Amino acid sequence: MSHNIKDLKQQFLEYVEIEKGRSLKTIENYDRYLSRFIQYSKIQDPKDITDSNVREYRLWLNRQVGALTKGVTAGTLKRKTQNYYLIALRAFLKYLARMNIKSLPPDRIELAKTPERSLDLISTEELTRLLDAPDTATLRGLRDRTLMELFFSTGLRVSELCSLPREINLKLDDFSIRGKGDKVRVVFLSEEAKKWLKIYLDKRDDMDDALFVQILGKGGDGSKNSGKASAKLSSKRDSLRLTSRSVERIVKQYAIKAGISKKVTPHVIRHSFATDLLRNGADLRSVQMLLGHANIGTTQIYTHVTDSELRRVHKQFHSKKNKE
Repeated sequence: MSHNIKDLKQQFLEYVEIEKGRSLKTIENYDRYLSRFIQYSKIQDPKDITDSNVREYRLWLNRQVGALTKGVTAGTLKRKTQNYYLIALRAFLKYLARMNIKSLPPDRIELAKTPERSLDLISTEELTRLLDAPDTATLRGLRDRTLMELFFSTGLRVSELCSLPREINLKLDDFSIRGKGDKVRVVFLSEEAKKWLKIYLDKRDDMDDALFVQILGKGGDGSKNSGKASAKLSSKRDSLRLTSRSVERIVKQYAIKAGISKKVTPHVIRHSFATDLLRNGADLRSVQMLLGHANIGTTQIYTHVTDSELRRVHKQFHSKKNKE
């Protein structure tokens, strides 16, 4: 029986959206990745997907120069980005197997080996300087100090922080957040984060539902206005809510002000949250839950910088002179 691969691709995308509940961005990416494979291989029927044409496709991906802009470094596509294409193809093959449609078994798709991920970290002293950098005499400074304190208290992703509503119950030490993969987890507020949240919210005089909003005026855009939350909305937006890009710029600005030469992003503060927990004795599984990692393997990246036992062994045995 013949099957049209483009029709099956569309059915797969609908399955991923409805049954699997993936985000529209994920669907868009899968569509682009699979279309690239179909366009390159010129395959019409899934039964024609073989080890040979997949291998040729992988070679083609590895040799791309400039055509695929995202992830291109020194003229070639990063291995990690190549794997995104392969993961999409493997997911499609799993769907075909589920539908009893003859094609290449999904376990024949082996991902490319990638270099071990490195961590961008700042020291405790640098983190303190970063948190102290905003001028909290202004509303903008209060907002910025609060959002960075919240990052360090909760380990939120930048998109999760931007999605927060204004109404947070400060009588409680925790709240729920819907994060990556539409999964809900609980995050916790430190006393310091609660203190700054209360001060910041008490100073707000706008009616926007977002927790973190645009601030115009002195201490905001450098003008001589009052520094109050803007009451004028862009014609393209119905909220003052900060975007992820805006928050990234805010953190970068204060890192420069604090004299930190390293690249500092919201994700670096999330790293600080995780390493702080582990260095103080938290177990890896708990940190995984707090970060919202689906796989504990993702969390294990932090262990090599927090292994107190290795540190103790090094201190006890390294460079000891033989006194015999």
